[in-house]
Amino acid sequence: MTVTIQELEATAKKLRRQIVTMVAAGGSGHPGGSLSATDILTALYFRVMRHRPAEPAWPDRDRFVLSKAHACPVLYAALASSGYFPEEELMTFRKINSRLQGHAHIKTPGVEMSGGSLGQGLSFGLGTALAARLDRRPTHTYVLLGDGECDEGQVWEAAMAAKHHGVDNLTAIVDRNGIQNDRFTWQVMNLEPLADKWRAFGWHVVKANGHDMGQVVDALEQAVRTKGQPSVIIAETVKGKGVSFMENNPDFHGKAPNKQELEQALKELA
Repeated sequence: MTVTIQELEATAKKLRRQIVTMVAAGGSGHPGGSLSATDILTALYFRVMRHRPAEPAWPDRDRFVLSKAHACPVLYAALASSGYFPEEELMTFRKINSRLQGHAHIKTPGVEMSGGSLGQGLSFGLGTALAARLDRRPTHTYVLLGDGECDEGQVWEAAMAAKHHGVDNLTAIVDRNGIQNDRFTWQVMNLEPLADKWRAFGWHVVKANGHDMGQVVDALEQAVRTKGQPSVIIAETVKGKGVSFMENNPDFHGKAPNKQELEQALKELA
């Protein structure tokens, strides 16, 4: 049975509560970029992707690659809520010997790529998409990129190679929240015209409001239907989405909420 948009929105709110709670419990982490990507991962894991939480290594699964691996709280929340591991384990985030470390890695059930250095995920995703084509498997690979990450040259090397090989079972998603680390992206490197850059590299471009669940689902489904070229979704988002004092605030790129801030965040996400 297809999960409705309303059900997806409710799940996204739940994941946001889990994100702020686990980051607060860990005393560190990256809540801002996790909250901006929550609606995207909700659409992927609870409606769009083919995957089996009880069988993480299922050969015909779709792949999700978190290139901006510091935003792992949102991935951990999505994986736990999908059934890859108990939701109680989220409270071990960033603890010694926990499977849920500060950057996503393959020791965690459901994680496809160990991350850390930015700019690597699209190349990795291209490799999995090409391997699926060679193996004649019906899988699709989705790669989530940060917009600041698009400063990296390797992103564009992978983009060029994906078009050259006509890899249409690959979708990149740019979390366009406008902030990288402690500054706004325009202060570091002006990315615009971002959509035209991807088009110039031969990609099918879809623009969407990354917090409108209907638009996110439609964009992802359109990308899967596109043949002969890779697709990229430029998702306009708000860093820290859902928590007023975190929204569009560079301070919460890598800052955990304190006790009072957590209480306020949970009230706003109720």
